[in-house]
Amino acid sequence: MPPHLIFMPMPDTQTASDVFYVIDFDSTVTRVEGLDELAAIALEGQPDAAEKVAAVRRITDQGMDGSMTFSESLQQRLALLSAHRDHLTPLVASLHGKISESFLRNKAFFAQHAEHIIVISSGFREFVAPIATSLGVRPENIYANEFTYDAEGNIVGVDQSNVLSENNGKVKLLNRLQLPGKVYVIGDGYTDYEIRAAGLADKFYAFTENVQRANVLEKADHIAPNLEEFLFVNKLPMSVSYPKHRIKVLLLENIHKKANEIFQTEGYQLEVVNGGLDEDELCERIRDVQILGIRSKTQVTARVLEHANRLMTIGAFCIGTNQIDLETCKEKGVAVFNAPYSNTRSVVELAISEMIALIRGVFPKSMAMHQGQWDKSAKNSNEIRGKKLGIIGYGNIGAQLSVLAEAMGMKVYFYDIVDRLALGNVQKCDTLEELLRQADVVTLHIDGRPENKNFFGAHEFGQMKDGAVFLNLARGPVVQIPALVEALKSGKLRGAGVDVFPEEPKNNDEPFVSELIGLHNVILTPHVGGSTEEAQFNIAEFVPGKIIDYINSGSTFMSVNFPNLQLPAFGGAHRLLHIHRNTPGVIANINRVLSEHGTNIVGQHLKTNETIGYVITDVDKAYDKDVIKALKEIPNTIKFRVLY
Repeated sequence: MPPHLIFMPMPDTQTASDVFYVIDFDSTVTRVEGLDELAAIALEGQPDAAEKVAAVRRITDQGMDGSMTFSESLQQRLALLSAHRDHLTPLVASLHGKISESFLRNKAFFAQHAEHIIVISSGFREFVAPIATSLGVRPENIYANEFTYDAEGNIVGVDQSNVLSENNGKVKLLNRLQLPGKVYVIGDGYTDYEIRAAGLADKFYAFTENVQRANVLEKADHIAPNLEEFLFVNKLPMSVSYPKHRIKVLLLENIHKKANEIFQTEGYQLEVVNGGLDEDELCERIRDVQILGIRSKTQVTARVLEHANRLMTIGAFCIGTNQIDLETCKEKGVAVFNAPYSNTRSVVELAISEMIALIRGVFPKSMAMHQGQWDKSAKNSNEIRGKKLGIIGYGNIGAQLSVLAEAMGMKVYFYDIVDRLALGNVQKCDTLEELLRQADVVTLHIDGRPENKNFFGAHEFGQMKDGAVFLNLARGPVVQIPALVEALKSGKLRGAGVDVFPEEPKNNDEPFVSELIGLHNVILTPHVGGSTEEAQFNIAEFVPGKIIDYINSGSTFMSVNFPNLQLPAFGGAHRLLHIHRNTPGVIANINRVLSEHGTNIVGQHLKTNETIGYVITDVDKAYDKDVIKALKEIPNTIKFRVLY
């Protein structure tokens, strides 16, 4: 019998409370099946390689899901392989690059529990052992089949004296080992479940990071999407403080699918809802959600946040955040991120296109053409060159719009309550009236804060030049629609472009209702200022990036409501994140707790705003677990979490 299959009694020092972790290899430790990979290597270049490799994989699946006996599956695959001893070296090299990601992340588990970790594989020791030992598994704790070879080194079969070559081989092996304690089995195949069915394991964890087999899942005591899940439920050391797949993400309002891909790649649990949700619906759906993604329609109110029992962060996949109760978010320790730059160009281009169309009279001419009318004339058709553009709100969008408009020959003025640096030859107006009385085109680019509601009404329209053009691509509530309608009907305004409205449909199935419908020379668009493929793709990359950085490192850089901390990478330490009310003495209490527990600080960062303080503390890996409980109990603590 090969040395690795000499069954030695376990030492007397083991107790009944010991737990042994029996781990499968193929599609568990590695992302692939070893024999499938060997087939691809050995058959490369042969005319029927693709067909044979496909057959090997099909037979592997049949053996793993229990529809074919393991012994039969093994023999059929070996007959197809045409493999040689020399193929094993490139196989091992390939498998080293295909170790399951969650196993690579958690080598600390193997180091700390090496004595009780056992790899039992129906695969072959020639490729199992090099991979398993690289993770820290002891060679004597690795059980697998072995190939047999002919005189030329061709693989011709399996060592029949090895119990693992037989049907129920894993069960027979465990019977002989007689492990003196609890046994937890981690694997993806039916042969792993058989250990549990035979009464030789206390729990069977179906590992689904790489493969999911329905008839195996239904028999599992617990489904483990990755190794972190297994470690988490058993309170074992792991690379993260909380398994990523347990982090629930709720995305609303048709956010670009790129965001879905990013969150799924990160390993989060994702739920997507088309369209927005009203307050009652969101109160119901937000329970147990850690990450909420919205656009501009969904209102995240104080009442919604009361129902958000686990919410950590909100991503606004747009520029504005007035739809979110930022103050309540701060009070509850919920960090909010938005996309202040990602769709700027798209909004600017729509503004440029609408002012050209309105001044040129394109819209009514187009409508007339659709009704069969041919009106070829230059009446009411002008260039924008030489016209005066008045920009109200000179932020990211207003500033970029001014640059493009000036390049097209317009004279540009702006008004902003914040002191802004003018770009190019743009002229700053000291008052809103100064801008309105001289602008041929007035465009709004202000935010939707409460004090801006009804910002532009009859008084402001009355101050504009007769025959001017008006654009609102900012926020619906900032303009009084009845006043705009009157200015258009009276001829005060030559035309208008409106992209945002005080009340908007929650989704594309609801009707749009507005007094502006049917008015002459009015361009209505359904809140699509930032809705280009390019902008939505950029937003869908930017916002998840900020959220994931916050979850993974604690960085709050560019958060709209949290103190901004851009943190260096950390290693060899734990990172403690403490969010608290901005009151005196909190940082002193944190350091007192750490000192009392003999915890060494290797780095600390603090930043506050008028409401909250945010402290990041990196400490040595060796620390008293009671320190966590003590830190959570510090007065004025809002939230606390640990990063590994």
